[in-house]
Amino acid sequence: MKDFDHLLMVWQGQPKLEPVAVDEVLKQVKKGMSSLTRNLFWSITGMLLALFGISMVMLFFVFHSWVTYAGIAVILSTMVIYVLMMIRDYRLIHKQDLTIDPSSYLQSLKEYQRSRATIYGWMYYLYVLLLSVGLTLYFFEVLQSASTQFKLAAYGLTAAWLLFCTFYLKGRIFASEQEKLNLMIDRLVRLQEQFN
Repeated sequence: MKDFDHLLMVWQGQPKLEPVAVDEVLKQVKKGMSSLTRNLFWSITGMLLALFGISMVMLFFVFHSWVTYAGIAVILSTMVIYVLMMIRDYRLIHKQDLTIDPSSYLQSLKEYQRSRATIYGWMYYLYVLLLSVGLTLYFFEVLQSASTQFKLAAYGLTAAWLLFCTFYLKGRIFASEQEKLNLMIDRLVRLQEQFN
């Protein structure tokens, strides 16, 4: 019984959360969402430019092997799927107004967070794997007449870049985005609980 009394005293001794100012929370959430939306927009823009460039290579360069075209097709289809997923996420967070229906906005924010976790989870590894396969097929003909040292350098640098993006940048970007999302969701949940 003494332990229960001690636990009750510790529980009651916890500092009460101060009520949050609605205007301040809405301003912070809008600023955070604006930042996420802007980053996603520029990611989509960059991917579309890359898609355009790779499409031009496929259309205007003449390759002798079907393997090269297959590699480019794998790269293009992988990038198209990734861009479509990013556009869906962009529309999800950009379409709703926080001030009109906060609970619906909170749900869409949680859905966006789950979607991004899926994308940065196993789907990102699938994306990198397909890009690697496409690049390997593409390099098969393109580097055919190159020296062994150049081939090793090209394959090595490409592999190093993909590994760097996969195991270093992906984690940092994902952690930063998840931290921002968690902070915004926590603020909105506190605000919702304050009015319930």
